[in-house]
Amino acid sequence: MKKKYLFLSLVLTVGLLGGCGNTAQPQEESKIEVSVVASTEESSESLESSQEESSVTEESSSTEESSVPQEEEEFTFATMVPSKYITAYSGEGGTIELITYMAKDYIGEGEDVEKKAYVYLPAGYDASKQYNVLYLMHGIGGSEVEWGLNNEKSSRVKKIMDNLIGNGDIEPFIVVTPNGRAMANQNNGGNDPFYLFGLELRNDLIPYMESHYSTYAQYDENGYDLTATRTHRAMAGLSMGGMQTINIGICECMDLFSWYGAFSAAPTSYTATKVAEVIDASDYTIDYFYNICGTEDNIAYASASGAAKSLAFFSERMTDGENFTWQEKAGGHDFNIWYLGFYNFARVAFTEK
Repeated sequence: MKKKYLFLSLVLTVGLLGGCGNTAQPQEESKIEVSVVASTEESSESLESSQEESSVTEESSSTEESSVPQEEEEFTFATMVPSKYITAYSGEGGTIELITYMAKDYIGEGEDVEKKAYVYLPAGYDASKQYNVLYLMHGIGGSEVEWGLNNEKSSRVKKIMDNLIGNGDIEPFIVVTPNGRAMANQNNGGNDPFYLFGLELRNDLIPYMESHYSTYAQYDENGYDLTATRTHRAMAGLSMGGMQTINIGICECMDLFSWYGAFSAAPTSYTATKVAEVIDASDYTIDYFYNICGTEDNIAYASASGAAKSLAFFSERMTDGENFTWQEKAGGHDFNIWYLGFYNFARVAFTEK
């Protein structure tokens, strides 16, 4: 009853107010008022029915909306490494191993040479699974230790990889940091050994990795097809290692790799026109080529930009944002740029982006 009286009071009030505005229709308003009072219960039922229908409609609409596929968040390259990715991962981290493998002194007489490299294995490494592999190169004054994998506690590469994998940002993969000089360590071959490292990659280091670790390759000591699993290998490097990535990785070894990263590629890197000619004439395609350089880098900006900045313009097979990126930001020839380069490349390598 309280509901009826309240509703009647409201209608009477509206009717009186309406009468002040238009005195020509008082009877009509009176009839409406009586009609409303007489059918209050019916209207209440009608209202409840309407609310139920509305609820069903909303649920249906909600179901339809939830069934519509949500667009994936657009991938973007970072302009700085997030702080949480350069701190020790709180969960299970990866492990680092020092390997020794036999190679040749390609700058000398071709005698056997014992070489060393560091290998990062992701957390939970399982020999029954298959892993992609990144070969990460150092600069002109560096060696297998320059990327810091010789110190498991302080290694920033390890911290970045542990966090990227632990947070589900990337699929686990192996990282190898070799000495990029294709010679015996005691030899003084100037810079020439850097340009011959493709021989060591093809003949010695890659076969060693694929015979000792669980990769996608079907290793056979009597010989096997390295090209068959090229999409499961990546090559990247800083400074001289960036030059090697361009001159050797792309221009000599596209049959071995399909993912490339050059961070402040050093002088003597091939020009974009030459690189484009090699890419366009190759039987193989590049899944991604990522580049970064500091705009205040007086050592490498000219060479790095000359090698890659306009590559998408000269090559029919390279498309900016699809399989190619040139990134530059304020910075010099240092690890502030190179760790950012590694972080960004680790996120794009071996993906569908």
